[in-house]
Order: sequence, then structure tokens, then C-alpha cells
Amino acid sequence: MKRTLLLLLGCLLLCGAAGPDGTGADGGEGFDLTASFAGDMMLASFRGEFFSGGFSGYARKHEPSYFLQNVAPVFAADDLTVVNLENVLTDRVLTEREKDHDPAYWYRGPAANAEILTSSGVEAVSLANNHTGDYGPEGSRDTIRAVEDAGLLYGDNGRTIYYEKNGYRIAVICHGLWNEGQAGEIVRRIRKAEEDSDFQIVFYHGGREKVHAPEEWRQRASRKLVDEGADLVIGNHPHVLQPRETYNGAEIIYSLGNFCYGGSKYPENRTVIYQLTLHIGPDGSLESRSSEIIPCYVYTGESNNYCPGVIEDEETRQRVLDFMDGKRETPL
Repeated sequence: MKRTLLLLLGCLLLCGAAGPDGTGADGGEGFDLTASFAGDMMLASFRGEFFSGGFSGYARKHEPSYFLQNVAPVFAADDLTVVNLENVLTDRVLTEREKDHDPAYWYRGPAANAEILTSSGVEAVSLANNHTGDYGPEGSRDTIRAVEDAGLLYGDNGRTIYYEKNGYRIAVICHGLWNEGQAGEIVRRIRKAEEDSDFQIVFYHGGREKVHAPEEWRQRASRKLVDEGADLVIGNHPHVLQPRETYNGAEIIYSLGNFCYGGSKYPENRTVIYQLTLHIGPDGSLESRSSEIIPCYVYTGESNNYCPGVIEDEETRQRVLDFMDGKRETPL
């Protein structure tokens, strides 16, 4: 780890002062840093339209804490929760950006919808996706302002999320990955993040939608990111789950699927929370890492009630886990 030597020197100079979790040069036990990741969060309706069964209708009827109430205990228990926020947040009437494909979709919601995240233990969002720009530069700026005003960290194609606990720093590099060549742009960002962090995570957006297996080009690109220094690679955008693999000692999760998702009344109803735990030793270095996949429903009503929940049924849960480990063709 690039910063660990500096941290070690600082620790020695401080003559063993222990941190709040027992860290320090006095032989303490170190501490855990736990980060959770969830997939596509669309806290909005198509073109911001209001109808009773849509996301905007639910947002008018329910408190912000309604939406993530079933998973808030998971997010509250970790140190950092990161999700992909895939819509514009604005209180203005803006012009839709012209798109060159059909069908095309635009999603926006009020700035207050950011409270859905902060009320339930989410600390950071990726804006490196294909809907942050739905309403042009003004919509993007409004979205950034809304998440910053809510106290959320954010990352995009030019901004890396950094989170530090007791001197140990992780980087979450949010970026689009729409073709294999873009991996080179992400590699350059990994290089830069290595200078100022101990553990580098890539949280990218791209790939073919609604298929349960990653394309060959995306497998190559994801593995290249590991070869070039990424400690963990997580994908989103396909709107369904795709498996994980371990490559050269690092995990790659090809798609986390949807999570709290206002884009459809009947999205595929399986998703996961991916949770990473790093154990940092008394000397400030990484001693071990572990991960857990928490199978979840995208919605917990007969149709989408925009309220994901942890799967309790053991058989249903195991099917998701088997799929994520490549033992089944679908998680259903």
C-alpha cells in the first residue's frame, strides 16, 4: 500500500498513541473498515411525471425513510455505503437533452429526494452514468448541488470518492465503461488514486442491459483494471445481476443490478448488497480482507413498491448466491 509507509513513520513518531478503535504502535488489535455497495438507484420517474403508482407518487405519499427502511440497518452498521444514483435531481423545469437512440428515457426528481439516501445510511453516490446528463449541464449541476447540500460524497468521471478511517484511506473510482478502450482512462485514475490512498476500488457503469452474463470485452477490461492495480472492481448498468469472479486475488462483480429503482413497475426482482470488510492492523497496514453478498429483493410488494428488502427465505437466497458464484444461469 502506497501510503502505509508514511502512516507507519507517523505512528512511530507519535510514540504509540492509540486511536479510538485500539489502533496505534502500542500493540492494539487494529480495526475494521466496512464498505457496502448497491446498484442502480433511480429515485425519480420518467420525465418527472407524477402518477399514483410511480416513484414520484410514492415520494409524495411517504417519508424519505420509507424507501430503504428494510436495508437501512445494513447500511447503518457499515462505515461507508456507495450506490449508483441514476437520475437528475432538480427543482427546475429543464429541457431534456436530445438523444440519438430510440426508445430514449429521461429521469428527474426533486432535490429533496436526496434525503431518501441520507435518511437510511447511504453516504456516497456515483454520478458516472448515462442519466445524470438527461437534462444537460444544468441538470448535472443541479444534481451535484442536491447531493452536496444533503451531505453526500459523490464521484463521477473526473472525481474520485475518498473515505478515511483512522488514517487508512480507500478510493472509489466512479467511471463509465462503454467500450474496452475506456479502461485506459480508468487505469490513469487508478494511478492517480494510488498516490493518495491505500486501497483502490473501481465502481464503473456500462455493459449490455438485461443479460445475466458480461460481454467478453468487459471481462477483458475488468481484468485489465485488476492487472493495473485495482483492488476491487464493481460494475453496474445492466439492470440485472451478473456474477462475480476472483481474478489475480481481486474480486470482480460484473453487475449489482437494480436496487431502489423507479424506472419500471416490474424490474427483475433480485439484487444484492456487496459488502467489503478490510481489517487494518495496529501498524496501519491491511492485514486481511473479506466480503459478503447479501441477497435482496428489488421490491417487496406485488409490483414495484420501491422498497427493497433482504431475502430471508433460505432457498431463494441460496439461488442468488449460487448465481453470483457462477453455479446457475439466472438468480431467479
